[in-house]
Amino acid sequence: MKVGPGPICFERAVVMRNYEAGMSMERRMEVYDLMRCKARVTCNVSRAGTGAGAGAGAGVAIGMTLLMRTGQGSLRTSPSSYPLSLTQFPLSKSAPMREKVERGGYQPSSKTTSSSHTMTKQHHRSSMSCYSQKLSIYLLVSCVVLFIFFQIQSLQTPPSSSPSPSWAFMKKWPNHLLQPNCTKSPDPKPTTAVSKLRDAVTFLPLKDLRYSNTAQQGHTWFMSSTYDTHEEGEVQYQEFPSEASKGRVLCIKGRDTHDGAWNYYAFAWPEALPHNATLVKGLTFVSNNHYNYDNIWHGLSAMVPFVAWHIKSGCSVPSRWVLYHWGELRTKMGPWLRALMEGTFGGLINIEGFDGEDKGGIEPVCFERAVVMRHNEGGMSRERRMEVYDLMRCKARVKCNVSRAVTGGAVDIGMTMFMRTGPRSFKNESEVVRIFEGECRKVEGCRLTVARSSNLTFCEQVKLMSSTDILISPHGAQLTNMFLMDRNSSVMEFFPKGWLKLAGVGQFVYHWIASWSGMKHQGAWRDPNGDDCPYSDDDRRCMSIYKSGRIGYNETFFSEWARNILNEVKTRKIEDQSSMENTTPCACS
Repeated sequence: MKVGPGPICFERAVVMRNYEAGMSMERRMEVYDLMRCKARVTCNVSRAGTGAGAGAGAGVAIGMTLLMRTGQGSLRTSPSSYPLSLTQFPLSKSAPMREKVERGGYQPSSKTTSSSHTMTKQHHRSSMSCYSQKLSIYLLVSCVVLFIFFQIQSLQTPPSSSPSPSWAFMKKWPNHLLQPNCTKSPDPKPTTAVSKLRDAVTFLPLKDLRYSNTAQQGHTWFMSSTYDTHEEGEVQYQEFPSEASKGRVLCIKGRDTHDGAWNYYAFAWPEALPHNATLVKGLTFVSNNHYNYDNIWHGLSAMVPFVAWHIKSGCSVPSRWVLYHWGELRTKMGPWLRALMEGTFGGLINIEGFDGEDKGGIEPVCFERAVVMRHNEGGMSRERRMEVYDLMRCKARVKCNVSRAVTGGAVDIGMTMFMRTGPRSFKNESEVVRIFEGECRKVEGCRLTVARSSNLTFCEQVKLMSSTDILISPHGAQLTNMFLMDRNSSVMEFFPKGWLKLAGVGQFVYHWIASWSGMKHQGAWRDPNGDDCPYSDDDRRCMSIYKSGRIGYNETFFSEWARNILNEVKTRKIEDQSSMENTTPCACS
């Protein structure tokens, strides 16, 4: 068979992948009986039996076969050293079994051979005679039964010009009587194109384990059979139905929260949805996140693409969200992230859990319109990202009724310290506050605020960031709030010992978000002192110690650093004061 570059399709195919597991003993015996029979027919082998017609003097033939093997599992003495030849003798019912075994090239005598041949022919004639008598009786009985059946049917059928049912049945009866037992009539084929399309819908696992080692690369292991739509500088997404999906809608089945391979997806035409499927109206956002939706940074990075598509599509608003983490269903967002999305899209967030009576995870759910994101903000240009953060900042301030007044007097500079507790907190928090407070007092219009984001509501954080020009904080999720500041605001970040060498690229995420949201990341201070690691400095096992480390301080460095940034911010704000506007309408208002 010559194979072309395209896929290979089979007119009819049967796939087995579980061997004979689950088959009953009766079914297995039936299978082996069929294979035994067909093998003998193929090899033209028949075993003559002995019956009553063979005469009382005919004995019982017993065959004994010794199968040998070579190599592993064979007898220690080579079979070639004692070639065996076993000759069967007819035995009487009362006589004990006798066998003759001779070593070497034994050949039965001509007398023995002739006697055996004569007996076999007599037995064959006897069997044929018995078989012919039985066959005649069977044929006679069958004819009588068929004749009675035809007569009864003709009496029950009214006269008609068409051929009688009896005659029609006579034309078909050989097909019914001679139908082999080992075949099965094929199922009736679908009568319409719609039913064919409906039966052709195939569900695949949301999480494709073939790509488990490259889960975040390429088209990812989430819905791996499809490719994203990606225009230069824009977000990567999939939309259903669309030209790329050939007009098909997205269907999902399953609500497993522990293994994404047990949740499934398929594509179907709206006119031929899967059996028992529920079609839900409106726009659905489907998100797959490699982290989670509770951490404000990881959750935000999964939401940014939807906001970008929201702007691109002319401000379309979703009716519901379907959230996945590695293909596992999630039914909630963290409160900070939920509040931000409610402000951005102008309404409550409806997160689908597939837990209704008609959506218990067993039957499929299809979406009238769906947009799928699985790459976070990857591939978006800086301009597009800044546009997204501008929209979220503006909508958050509208939601929380926050506006930053512009005064014509002295320049107001807000310096905020976001503190942490536990890992990556300052060892001596009061001394760090004292240093920055001292520098703030030296600048007219500067005011210092010390807070913990975990103690503030979403709107309290929005209000605080709206009046902040310089954000000072250790590395952590609380720094995500920076995009809620005005553009060109400054960020100062702090790290414990050991992070630069071992933490990987993830330690630079707040450099990235500062750039994407139009802020200025003013660098990071990395504590040279901290807990010692028993391994070499570049041993990755040390990261388990450094990750939870705490941060010291350097008064000289902190003072000079703060002084320089305060002067820079003051100069910038004086230059920008004349061009600042009090309020600016949000996009998608």
